[in-house]
Amino acid sequence: MSTWVTAAVAGLLFSLGLGMGGMTDPARVQGFLDFTGAWDPTLAFVMGGALAVHAPFSWLIRRRSAPVLAPAFPELSKTRVDGRLLLGASLFGMGWGLSGYCPGPALTSLVTGGGMVALFVLSMLGGMWLFDSLSNSSGRAKKRQTTERVGEPTREAA
Repeated sequence: MSTWVTAAVAGLLFSLGLGMGGMTDPARVQGFLDFTGAWDPTLAFVMGGALAVHAPFSWLIRRRSAPVLAPAFPELSKTRVDGRLLLGASLFGMGWGLSGYCPGPALTSLVTGGGMVALFVLSMLGGMWLFDSLSNSSGRAKKRQTTERVGEPTREAA
């Protein structure tokens, strides 16, 4: 139960911070990303403030043997930069730059009831579903190929 309460409080604080920092305003985000036009550097202060809070707490937390609300720290499944990560990051950045929303601020902005943000969130969920479906079907195809190869007669046996 305390994990749920902690997650809810953290989500609420994050949403309030996004709103107060202007991260839910697409025009402000697009102004920050527009280096060749009328660049608006104000979001750099929001990011700098987040790093100033995160860095010392991260250092303190990493010195613990385990998190407060879990038995162990999660292990990272991937630790290297590969083509898939770069492609995903590029697509994420293009979507963020075109719409002015990234997932967190978009979900926070849903409370404003705007039609465009609702369309963005629905499109984002559709893209996530499509990616998951394609990944699962690709994984099943690879597994089927592997299974068929295992069942095929080898050159020595043929």
